[in-house]
Amino acid sequence: MEMGIVVGRVTATRKDENLVGTKLLITQSIGIDGNPLTSVPIITVDTVGAGVGEQVFFVRGSMASRAVKNKDAPIDAAIVGIIDNLDC
Repeated sequence: MEMGIVVGRVTATRKDENLVGTKLLITQSIGIDGNPLTSVPIITVDTVGAGVGEQVFFVRGSMASRAVKNKDAPIDAAIVGIIDNLDC
């Protein structure tokens, strides 16, 4: 799992039928200090009701497709939790 911060939303009026009903968010990977790890944010499927500005944790690859109900959906990354507090 990776940590990230939601920086935006994506609206797609046309998309794969297996993605209909999903919320797509733009997520920036962050380190433990909250600073961005890469300059390129990714599009993630929200499975927990996250919103812009929230810190989240997400999974990539085959684990991402397991996070949604429709296992046939073409998903590379999925938000699986919202970070309430981080103690380190």
